[in-house]
Amino acid sequence: MSAAVRPVRHSGPARPRSGIAMIEALISILLLSMCALAYAALQMRGLQSNSSAMWRSKATLLAYDMADRMRANRSGVTAGAFNSLTSPGTAPGCGSSSACSPTTMAQLEYGNWSATLAAELPGGSGVVCLDASPDDGAAATPGCDGSGTMYAVKVFWSERGEVSRLVVPVRP
Repeated sequence: MSAAVRPVRHSGPARPRSGIAMIEALISILLLSMCALAYAALQMRGLQSNSSAMWRSKATLLAYDMADRMRANRSGVTAGAFNSLTSPGTAPGCGSSSACSPTTMAQLEYGNWSATLAAELPGGSGVVCLDASPDDGAAATPGCDGSGTMYAVKVFWSERGEVSRLVVPVRP
């Protein structure tokens, strides 16, 4: 009795199943796409922060510009010309052609400063006043109470649909 010999099959390396490589490629593309979108969102957030910082820097420079104008016109400060400058009105007809009194010089400086605010900041406006609690108010209602010993230079501008405020207390 001889046993029948069966041939032994060697299966060698297993063949990859078809379609697995395609799924791996699709998952890789999906992950890379998500990373690219996250990076783009991060860049947009950075641009918005830079824009906000730029407007705040301009507002700060312009507020200190008005503080310097006040310090240059000490007699106007002493006379109370800066106590409540809340609307530019008409600029006085003095300056380069004729001499100004300290009060009219204060009005001229405020008018020029207000025009610069409107040109440099989106929706820019500002007030200068005596204020015991300077960190309040809005563009329409600046919140100047007319009391206290400290002047407040308040700058308002629009940023992404919201009104922003910067207040610089000044003791000339």
